[in-house]
Amino acid sequence: MWDHQSLFRVTAQLFADGIFNLLDRNLKPEVFLLGLASAREADEPQAVVIEPATHRYSPTDFAHVKAQAAALEPDGPRDMVYHLYSTDQDRYEKLRWYDLMRRSTLHLLTELTEQRQEDRISFCSLPVSLHGYLVVVVLQLSSEAYHSYYSLPAQQRGTRPPSLLNAAVYEFLQDCSRALRESDTDEDRPVLDRDYNEVLRAAGRRFMLRAAAGTHGLYDACNGVAALRHEGDEGVGTMLVARRHHPAVVPVLTLETPIPLRDHRSIRKLLELSEGRTSLITDASDVFGLGHVVEPSDPHYEPLFTVHFTKHYSWELSHAGHVMMKVVSNTPRLPQGRVDAENFARAVQRSFPHVDEPGIAYLWELTQNATKQTNGTILVISEGAAQEAVRLTRQCFRVTPRIMTPSVLRLVTNIDGAVLIDPTGVCYAIGAILDGLATEKGDSSRGSRFNSAVRYVESSRYACLTIVVSEDGLIDLLPPLKR
Repeated sequence: MWDHQSLFRVTAQLFADGIFNLLDRNLKPEVFLLGLASAREADEPQAVVIEPATHRYSPTDFAHVKAQAAALEPDGPRDMVYHLYSTDQDRYEKLRWYDLMRRSTLHLLTELTEQRQEDRISFCSLPVSLHGYLVVVVLQLSSEAYHSYYSLPAQQRGTRPPSLLNAAVYEFLQDCSRALRESDTDEDRPVLDRDYNEVLRAAGRRFMLRAAAGTHGLYDACNGVAALRHEGDEGVGTMLVARRHHPAVVPVLTLETPIPLRDHRSIRKLLELSEGRTSLITDASDVFGLGHVVEPSDPHYEPLFTVHFTKHYSWELSHAGHVMMKVVSNTPRLPQGRVDAENFARAVQRSFPHVDEPGIAYLWELTQNATKQTNGTILVISEGAAQEAVRLTRQCFRVTPRIMTPSVLRLVTNIDGAVLIDPTGVCYAIGAILDGLATEKGDSSRGSRFNSAVRYVESSRYACLTIVVSEDGLIDLLPPLKR
């Protein structure tokens, strides 16, 4: 298509890796380019070009993109928008056709992934006209990882993103399209040099528009409030985002004069009033009082967005009890670090088939307590816990075997090292320094705690399940469940 298409594709792949690995490494982004010749029939040579040429999809897979795009045209009369100037009308018609091409490409990709049973979900940019080709940037992510995060219901009208992850996809594709459009003025070498965290901040602002019903400024206002202290204390409290006189909100206290959300100091002071179910109420423009949401059994109940200020410079956005975005120092992240009870039960049954449901419930209770350790810790559940405690005598504190309880676990995880218990919950050692051989499953971007646990699990002679709690809040089950 053009001389530097391989360079652009590699640059876009690195750009995607940088952005989505900050959100979740299990997303495994993959980028490729699809070029559709503007003036060639589908059966002509080079009518369809895929970059890289060695990609698992072939040009014949996309030979009917244009035909399917034309088939997406609505039958009969359609809504028309007429512009005063012919150039504006041409631009409108061109963008409409480009959107049909994007939808057609996405439809074909969805069919291909389903036929081949690939764990991929696809996203496409609008085509960019370049050197006689309509170039589409295709981003694919792990479907299971993508759908593991809570997403808002689809809007009947509007196209605001249903999640932070979806907003990040939109920002990525927008940047790629911009770089392609600017390539003619930059020696045909598109540049993707935007800071990864800046992309995520833009995605956070875009996603916050969904919570604010289109009102701008809520994202930055939350950052401004979280950055302030009141009489030396960190800002901790909640704020409900709802329109005024919402039937699902029970007013507790109403301000005679609403406080503009841009008045961060006043909002920070009022945040001290929120407690328990009672929260500040805002319509994303002003704070107009205190209130709480009715019980779910109430016919007026409706899930609302909640902003929870957790500590200095930190806040979370939730909907229907699901944390959708965590923001620390003005940088949004996905809510990682949660261990799901169902997945934990599957992991225990895989490693220790003989453990019954009460045993799984007990181990789950211990795991939940371990994950509350803010300084990080490792809990090792091993069939050979007794033998491993003897083997690691010089690099652990052996204890008289006893049933581990949640209260004791909170105490023993205050020191570095792992806690060794068997599947029945009997503890044999604390503060253990784990060993093991180097493995390809290590991750240089993670800390020593995670990598030592990976080495130990891979080298262990006994069936074991390890829960790793990192200081940055990430929680891993090792060995991981297969995706």
